[in-house]
Amino acid sequence: MDGKFLARIGAVVFIAVGLTVTAIEMSSTDDEPDTLATRDRSIAPQDPLASELGRCSGTGEAGPRDPGCLKAWAESRRRFLGQRDSVTAPAPVAPTTQFPNVPASADRKEGERMDMTAPAMQVEPPRPEVR
Repeated sequence: MDGKFLARIGAVVFIAVGLTVTAIEMSSTDDEPDTLATRDRSIAPQDPLASELGRCSGTGEAGPRDPGCLKAWAESRRRFLGQRDSVTAPAPVAPTTQFPNVPASADRKEGERMDMTAPAMQVEPPRPEVR
């Protein structure tokens, strides 16, 4: 017999065994039902936050304007991030200005013009000539 012919017979036998195993597996029935699929979810008490979040997700564009939804999202965010209640949260730090010597707009009096002169430039020291 030729080597190519034996390889073809081996491939056909391999495919036949694979199809047989697949057919047997598909025809067998499970003895025990899926416990997660058959569990009654209505008996378990549901978190009121989850029901509020579900209601808010169904409201569409009106959700961001609803104060109840805003509170529910804040509580969900707080739970997810593992933060304690906002009373113990640190106070936000006041922003600093990029130019501390220039007064902020709230510190200026009305009608007072801001100094628009350019900042002083530093002159680079001369370098010795390399020869």
